[in-house]
Amino acid sequence: MKIIKYKKGSKGKYKVFLDDDRELILYEDVILKYNLLLSKELDEKTMIELDKYNQECDVYYTALNSINNRFKSVYELRQNLIKKEYPKDLVDKAIDKLLQQGYLNDRIFAKSYINNQIITTNKGPYKIMKELADKKIDSDIINEEIELFTTEEQTERIKKLINKGIKTNHNRGGIVLKQKIYNDLKLAGYDINLINSIICEYSFENDSVIAKKEYEKLYRKYSRKYSGSELERIIKEKLYQKGLKYEKE
Repeated sequence: MKIIKYKKGSKGKYKVFLDDDRELILYEDVILKYNLLLSKELDEKTMIELDKYNQECDVYYTALNSINNRFKSVYELRQNLIKKEYPKDLVDKAIDKLLQQGYLNDRIFAKSYINNQIITTNKGPYKIMKELADKKIDSDIINEEIELFTTEEQTERIKKLINKGIKTNHNRGGIVLKQKIYNDLKLAGYDINLINSIICEYSFENDSVIAKKEYEKLYRKYSRKYSGSELERIIKEKLYQKGLKYEKE
């Protein structure tokens, strides 16, 4: 077989035309490795080698483009390539090459991920650590890099979230509001000891203004169906569920 023409394509690929009417799409790396610009003759053995190396290049560049779009952990990238049904040996080879070249690095990924989560979300350290563990980042790396999320920064974030919780839950009061904010912070991944040390600085006593407004709101709602002591009982129950207490003057 003889190469009769080349046509440069996109993304570092060439279309190679053979004298038997076959057309090959080869990466530039393949062209250079096998010196195809000078050597025009191809035998079947070389064709097999070209195809194998071309597939190897395809896996590598697919992997490289994937981490250029969004930095990934080794595990994430491997799973993406496996889903594309590439041969496992070529996936391993591509990942090893990217690791050696420094394009893939779980420690750098973890550091970047933690910084991004601190800046763009309200997640606490334990939730971030769980997400990194799900991406199969080594536990030693996680424990070392999570130190980026300092206690001072966590304290500031918790106070901000408590203030926001108090402001947005204006129809709740007392222990109910405190418990809700505590649960929200715990679910967000903050340390329970740190939460407790900060939340105790805040007062969650019954707010008479809020209680009165809620009483009037409930009264309007339930007085259409109930009256007298039954109405008062229902309103008190609903107020209690919100952590509020109100006695009419």
